[in-house]
Amino acid sequence: MHLVTWNVGTASPPPDVTSLLQLNSLSPTMDMYVIGLQEVNSRITNFLSDLAFDDPWSIFFMTVLSPLGYIKVIVHIFSVTAGKENVCPDTSLEMTVLYLLQLSSVRMQGLLLLVFVKHAHLPFIRDVHTHYTRTGLYGYWGNKGGVTVRMSLYGHTICFINCHLPAHMENTEQRLDDFEKILEMQFEEENIPSTLDHDVLFWFGDLNFRIADYGIHFVRESINNKRFNLLWEKDQLNMAKKKEAFLQEFIEGPLQFKPTYKFDLHSDVYDTSEKKRKPAWTDRILWRVKSLCQRASKEDEFSEEEQTISVTLNNYISHMSYGISDHKPVTGTFGLELKPLLSEPLVTLSPEGEWSAEHDVLLSYSAVPGFPSSAWDWIGLFKVTFRHANDYVTYAWVEDDEISSNKDGKQVYMSAAEIPDVGGEFLLGYYSNNLQSIVGISQPFQVIYLEALII
Repeated sequence: MHLVTWNVGTASPPPDVTSLLQLNSLSPTMDMYVIGLQEVNSRITNFLSDLAFDDPWSIFFMTVLSPLGYIKVIVHIFSVTAGKENVCPDTSLEMTVLYLLQLSSVRMQGLLLLVFVKHAHLPFIRDVHTHYTRTGLYGYWGNKGGVTVRMSLYGHTICFINCHLPAHMENTEQRLDDFEKILEMQFEEENIPSTLDHDVLFWFGDLNFRIADYGIHFVRESINNKRFNLLWEKDQLNMAKKKEAFLQEFIEGPLQFKPTYKFDLHSDVYDTSEKKRKPAWTDRILWRVKSLCQRASKEDEFSEEEQTISVTLNNYISHMSYGISDHKPVTGTFGLELKPLLSEPLVTLSPEGEWSAEHDVLLSYSAVPGFPSSAWDWIGLFKVTFRHANDYVTYAWVEDDEISSNKDGKQVYMSAAEIPDVGGEFLLGYYSNNLQSIVGISQPFQVIYLEALII
């Protein structure tokens, strides 16, 4: 898993993020990308096919990652027209959903949290939910707070919190109070664990902790000499971890990179303005593993077998070449080793026979016993480079378009008029309304080019 935090200072995306996302051929292929941005320009000007934010940054990362086989995980959406929570391809609902999302972007402006996964993992990511928490004076600081995404990954619960905490040297206590408030928030849905009850919790963002006591000249000299260790003990977050019990459960890699704030734009030179801000490690990534906390509290009662998930930090670095804002992005690459509690998808599906726009086509699917199907469930036909659950070419309602059913499974048809005549490589995905996610995906298959059939 590759995790990014970046305060982009309302700037537009850079021309290239190859190094930021470690997309060079020497890097191992990631299974998941988690991207947390702060100070994103909150004026949403374009609504395209995606029912979630189609801001320039979301579009940018989808454009980069989708051709490589990564899908943006669609999150919780509420539609008043439907009278229920759903993501569905009914175009009569689309503008209502977009309008609601535009309102929410104003309410939690400036924070964006994106999660991308490889195709193969999609059926094992379930129960995706989001929440936002505004902090500050009665919640009126609209660009400070936290955005949270939680999910079940192969049966294990994982939570991501992207934060932008209050600035300035003197506001350490306010930062800690705000983070505690974010941790205490509860998801509205029933049977969702509290934030700290997730198996793994990642906390990251522009946390705004500063380097206390030392003067700017000592700090800069230590940085120039790469003696970062001289500054660690006066880092406000490190100092707080020694005093605050709830912070001691969070782990962070060593700060072996330059402080990431504050730089002149488009340079690697620290602030030369009249204010001459003292450099600081404001941009951080921490994590918490619930089983390790239980082990610490139970001591001898905790067995190794109880630890079904572990987190290993492979690297923790900043990226000095990016200069669109006064912060440098920070990334952490993690290995998540887990014992899958889920080994089979809820739905297995495949195309039947030859597919082309010359005739109606069939697909078959079967679900595991007890699967919570719904009249709102649908099966989408997707290009193999699809970006998110609503990026389908066409779809079929599983109940309305069903033509046969038996103990081995069911058959559904799609009209020839909706099959692309240009052909190409596609796959099928089953979207569960109750679980708010794609719970089954087929192997890629070919739709035959119609003109080739005629010839």
